[in-house]
Amino acid sequence: MSQIHSPIADAWTPAQLQAVIDAHRLMPGAMLPTLHAIQDRFGYIPDAAVPMIAEALRHTRAEVHGIISFYHHFRTHPPGRNVIQICRAEACQSVGSRQLEAHARQRLGIDYHQTTPDHEYTLEPVYCLGNCACGPSVRVNDDVMGRMTPEQFDELTDELSATVVEVK
Repeated sequence: MSQIHSPIADAWTPAQLQAVIDAHRLMPGAMLPTLHAIQDRFGYIPDAAVPMIAEALRHTRAEVHGIISFYHHFRTHPPGRNVIQICRAEACQSVGSRQLEAHARQRLGIDYHQTTPDHEYTLEPVYCLGNCACGPSVRVNDDVMGRMTPEQFDELTDELSATVVEVK
């Protein structure tokens, strides 16, 4: 199962942020590609990036913040080691995604857009994973899984949190 970059491993520096911004600043409509590139590189968009992006792209800080907050995809805090997205589209709702959502929130002890205290999981809503015939669907990092039940969700989170220890 693939995983997103650990926020600890991908700590950022102002120079690294500036390099990402500079690589995208001359593109037509550079705002969204820049924001995506920063999040892809660091796992989220640090607050310190907002004034840097605003200056480079000749926007106000308020405009940059408005774009980040408008799109649910963008994070402003480091995500957990595993990002779990639960589909909330109508097809998945019709086969039990609301019940799965409630179970996931209870099991993880967090709500949408939150990360567990141990930084293991971030829970996010998504509005279609293109897996409508196999709902309810979830995506964990880059892997889409269909026909997810609360019991399978528990097994999945147990598997994801299991630590492999090598004994020599």
